[in-house]
Amino acid sequence: MNAEITSSQRRALRALSIAYFVQATGALSVAGSLPAISAAWQLTDAQSARLLSIFGLTFALAAPLVQVLFGHLRRRQLVLTGIGLFGLGAFAFALSTGYGGLVASRIVMGAGAGFIGPVLVALGSELVHEQQRGRAIGMVLLGVSIASLAGIPLAAWVASLWGAKVLFALVGLVSLLSGLNILLRVPDKSAGSRIRFSELASVLLEGKYLTAFLVVFFITSGVYSFYSFIAPLIRDTWAGGTHAVSAALAVLGVAGVLGNLWVTRAATRFTSEKLLITGMTLLILDTALIALLPKALSVLLLALVFWAFATDLLWPSQQRRVVELSSARHRGIALALTSAFMFGGIGFGSAVASWIYPVTGFYGLAAMSVAFILMALVSLQLSEKLRKPLVMAELCKNKA
Repeated sequence: MNAEITSSQRRALRALSIAYFVQATGALSVAGSLPAISAAWQLTDAQSARLLSIFGLTFALAAPLVQVLFGHLRRRQLVLTGIGLFGLGAFAFALSTGYGGLVASRIVMGAGAGFIGPVLVALGSELVHEQQRGRAIGMVLLGVSIASLAGIPLAAWVASLWGAKVLFALVGLVSLLSGLNILLRVPDKSAGSRIRFSELASVLLEGKYLTAFLVVFFITSGVYSFYSFIAPLIRDTWAGGTHAVSAALAVLGVAGVLGNLWVTRAATRFTSEKLLITGMTLLILDTALIALLPKALSVLLLALVFWAFATDLLWPSQQRRVVELSSARHRGIALALTSAFMFGGIGFGSAVASWIYPVTGFYGLAAMSVAFILMALVSLQLSEKLRKPLVMAELCKNKA
């Protein structure tokens, strides 16, 4: 059997990757366009940052519930439903006249993303032969990397040039076009799988899983308590303007992609635990250096290279670790819950930042970020302690 990815499969995978790009850009563009959002609706930076929190927390609740309530539906149908909701939410954001409308639109976008994110990778992996699944997943996830590299800096530039309302109108339009692209290029052959709520709860409450989920929760809380205020930080602490924010976001994107490429090779030589510890340690040290070094923009951009590199060591390593510790039966649920905890951390971290930054400024934000990463390290150590007895029991069972 020919296991090569065909041209039609490539087109389908690219369509899924584009959808991931649009979702990631639309979800996180609030961070880069914070000043533009505040100006358009006369909000404080803290109020604007909470819109990122609302999206993240909505996604965290929606992702597992979608799997329980609608997981039996065909995967393409789930993705198209999510894209429709996400796009309509973006249009509603652009047309909102007050803060209540902005909040409601971000809830709709978060619910739509809950249909999209956990399903895209599964759908892409089932389009190809088993031998090509790893490559297919990489092609789908490329959309997220490109969003960091180009999408979010581009969104910040559009918002600064034409305003936040134009930005979100474009997000809505491109979302619906990406849905049409999937409808035309992705075959509707992937059936869903029904997940019982009791099974979801049993995974969530099992110690080895829960502590692993807390690792990603605290990592994203630490990262996004800093990242969500990157634009006000550059404006207030480094006296930088719109071009400085776009440059910082571009640096974060390039360094993040390099980190992702490096960890792909390093995964064959190092355990996921070692890579997680390395990434978190580098993140703590780099955040401390950003706080201590002179407040020159060139120094910040250099420090952000290492910050983004460390961050992108963490995401693939965490996903890999969840796959390693989960059984084949629970792997899909565990990965869906990992996504939920990740966006829950994004929402929680950016919410904490919206309370901390107006009171304590940059240094309070940096201290809070480091505290969250330290909690992630503690969760990782606890997770390993709970995991080792189970590994030993499995080895003894196999020997017997």
